[in-house]
Amino acid sequence: MEELTHFKHDEFRCTCCPANEMVKTFLLMIDYARGVAGVPFKITSGYRCQQHNAMVGGVSSSSHTRGWAADIACDTSRERFAIVNGLIEAGFTRIGIADTFIHVDCDPAKPEEVMWVY
Repeated sequence: MEELTHFKHDEFRCTCCPANEMVKTFLLMIDYARGVAGVPFKITSGYRCQQHNAMVGGVSSSSHTRGWAADIACDTSRERFAIVNGLIEAGFTRIGIADTFIHVDCDPAKPEEVMWVY
């Protein structure tokens, strides 16, 4: 796999086991987005095995379980703006905004050009 500039592949592994089946396309896009944003991206949830996904209350069709998604921590409105701007510039069209994190995915099985709030 191409080297990532801003991340280590391990940052995206499941937090309950060593599973890490992130999709290369997703990783390259989020790495580019991080460069555009100019702020660190702390990944709080990347790949999730089915057991971990169920444990955290994830839906059965979660993009995390197929390696197409990540959640990025954010604390301030400026940081949130920079992250979202970077994600859009990188070509992401599925973004969820919460108080303390941003969900991003590029799951080809789901509708594009959507943004939602938690």
